[in-house]
Amino acid sequence: MPILQPIVDLVELLVRRGITDVVVSPGSRSAPLTLAVARNPGLRVRVMADERSAGFVALGMAQLSKRPVVLICTSGSAVYNLAPAVAEAFFQQIPLLLLTADRPHEWLHQQDGQTIDQVGIFGTHVKRSYDLPADYTHADSHWAINRSVNEAITLSQLTPPGPVHINVPIREPFYPSPDEVFRPGAVRVIETLPAELRLSTETWRRLLDDWDDSERILILVGQHVYSSALLTALRTISEEFNVPVLGEITANLGENGLFITHTDTILTQLTDEQAASLRPDLLITIGNSLLTRGLKTFFRRYPARQHWHVQPAPDRINDSFQRLTRLISAEPIAFLQQLVNDLDYQRFRQGMDDEPGEESEFFTAWQRADQQAAKRVYKLLTTANQSLTDWSAVQQVLTQLPVNSHLQLANSMPVRYANLCGLQENQRISVWANRGVSGIDGCLSTAVGAALQTDQLVTLVIGDVAFFYDRNALWSAPVPANLRIVLVNNDSGHIFRIIDGPGKQPELEPYFETPHGYTARRTAEDAGLLYHACREAQELTSLLPTFFAPSDKAQLLEITTDKYANQEQFQRYKASLSLPA
Repeated sequence: MPILQPIVDLVELLVRRGITDVVVSPGSRSAPLTLAVARNPGLRVRVMADERSAGFVALGMAQLSKRPVVLICTSGSAVYNLAPAVAEAFFQQIPLLLLTADRPHEWLHQQDGQTIDQVGIFGTHVKRSYDLPADYTHADSHWAINRSVNEAITLSQLTPPGPVHINVPIREPFYPSPDEVFRPGAVRVIETLPAELRLSTETWRRLLDDWDDSERILILVGQHVYSSALLTALRTISEEFNVPVLGEITANLGENGLFITHTDTILTQLTDEQAASLRPDLLITIGNSLLTRGLKTFFRRYPARQHWHVQPAPDRINDSFQRLTRLISAEPIAFLQQLVNDLDYQRFRQGMDDEPGEESEFFTAWQRADQQAAKRVYKLLTTANQSLTDWSAVQQVLTQLPVNSHLQLANSMPVRYANLCGLQENQRISVWANRGVSGIDGCLSTAVGAALQTDQLVTLVIGDVAFFYDRNALWSAPVPANLRIVLVNNDSGHIFRIIDGPGKQPELEPYFETPHGYTARRTAEDAGLLYHACREAQELTSLLPTFFAPSDKAQLLEITTDKYANQEQFQRYKASLSLPA
């Protein structure tokens, strides 16, 4: 049997378990893994030279496919470069499978090149870390490798999904002889059957009793993938029971005249009287992290009497508002559908009427606040004779997005501006953002990975610092033609000019902001992208239809703005929040 047979069998097991995509960063120690995936016809293999970028490309692919994507890299510092993407995947609950080649452990601390302590290198930011045996001659080694890889694939997908690390020590020779055939042997697949999460009848009775005892009920949706089933369930609850449903742009609710989406504007500079009118008795939360500080601050300062968080198979207590009373282990969509059915049945049996009560007044208060917030933003963005700003540019882009496309929002100001603008539900846009750790380090790479995984258009809105930080995303592989990059270039880290604290310090520039003087023209040319430049609002209006039209190349639109005009506009917005609507 060839000495590298366990590596060949490991890769075949990936295919048998339904994995289709691999991202490889070239290296010598990892050669057996690379050759095994390259020669397996069941895998799509993409090459990214920069491991940090490769990690985020794989994350973007796994976001859309909801299946594990495999990452392969060589030993040493290459492994550490995966860490930012691994941390983001862990907190965003994205399945990744990390195969890191390693030196045999006896060579650690022996001045051997590219040798670091890789066992457990990602710490608590992976669901589990495996270290495979380095010697393949014993039958127990084959058994251990098969069992560990089966377990790792399963674990990456078990709720909550996330990254799993497999460290693979490999001895020389790394490369097969010319006459050696890479052919899988007998590969054992260990199937794990999912359990169905069901709440008991007694539990449902208790929940319904608490619902009945609560006059003012509110549902808050954190970051969540676009789901028509979720939207239907939330719409039914809101319409039938006068329950406000709140969510930011990353919740994928969309504006429809029913859901409350201008939360950041609503909850800034509230009086105690206004806050009291919006305070719920029962708060039900689903989804992952929230984008803005205002939402978190409001529910901490004005806590609900009861707070339920609905999460399938919770592995820890998420008590973000410090008032959690129930952690409900259930799939949110199934929970809401069952809730609707039970409430409808209960209403029918009790012969309850639909006369307005306190819950209707509560619902109306949130609706009125949302409408006033929308008017404030609209008024600000439609003021005559104003220059093109980051905010107005983002607003124009969002209104022109093709229906049924994907939107990737980079961190820092782009995701915040998009949240202030919002999207219409009938646009049916799937919104994605790296809000697990919320770093700028892989936003461009994530969008490239997402575009590789779909035929639909993927639009990334990104700031200049995040773009230039991550432009290796455009280096290694052909950039997919369905990618559109909207680069908002204000020549600085604009967020530090706006947030309280650094914006008032004399050291703002250059210690917080990062002026650079770069444009993306040459980067676009090097990557083979169609490049557009824009400085005026009217120019942007005329460019967008061409920019979003199908083409045989990816496109980059660079919008140049003035950071001082951006700052002045945002200051006017903040000042307007203390005035009558």
